[in-house]
Amino acid sequence: MARILLVEDNLLTARGLEYLLEREKYDIHLAISVTAARAELEQEKFDLVLLDVSLPDGTGFGLARELSDQSLPAERKPAIVFLTAKDDEADVVRGLELGAEDYITKPFHNRELLLRVKKALRKTPENITRILTTKHITLNLDIGETLVDGQKIELTALEIKILACLLEANGAIVTRERLMDEIWTASGSVVNDNTVSVYIKRLRQKLGDVSLIETVKNMGYKLTNA
Repeated sequence: MARILLVEDNLLTARGLEYLLEREKYDIHLAISVTAARAELEQEKFDLVLLDVSLPDGTGFGLARELSDQSLPAERKPAIVFLTAKDDEADVVRGLELGAEDYITKPFHNRELLLRVKKALRKTPENITRILTTKHITLNLDIGETLVDGQKIELTALEIKILACLLEANGAIVTRERLMDEIWTASGSVVNDNTVSVYIKRLRQKLGDVSLIETVKNMGYKLTNA
């Protein structure tokens, strides 16, 4: 589970973001000031810092500079994504020059935010090498190889993305909306409920056991241990 430090002093905005991100199974820590963020960063290791620019005791730019200047190994440095109402071109350039993976301006669409957070997390060192497993399935994301009960099966790149999403959920429900995001990100095509159903059907057929992916009515899908 990716750990995200949310640095946002507007509590109404912060609570909404917490709910949105926790629903996607991220571990969220909230800091409402630069001082509080520093304390969190000293105590915990984070995969990503979602950072406002205007804060009561400083700026997100200053905190980002501190993080980039720290003599930490790459695996200890979190990715940085600015999330702010400051939309001047000079501010955007400044944020990216400080090493941020992305700069998102308010207001934003929830789906777009989730996609861009996911993209930033994929660039973190911990996510470069991964092998995901269950009782029956082994997915090596480095080489795109999928084994079911030790036997190799051929999946398309998009099917691998969907399977990885289900494996990463570790038995929890993955919503249809989240799978639509995965398909849309990978293909750039129009996505609806029927598209998700078609890809799940194909994936079940290739896995050779329809019971491995369970449909949760009106919610989404999850992997089983069957």
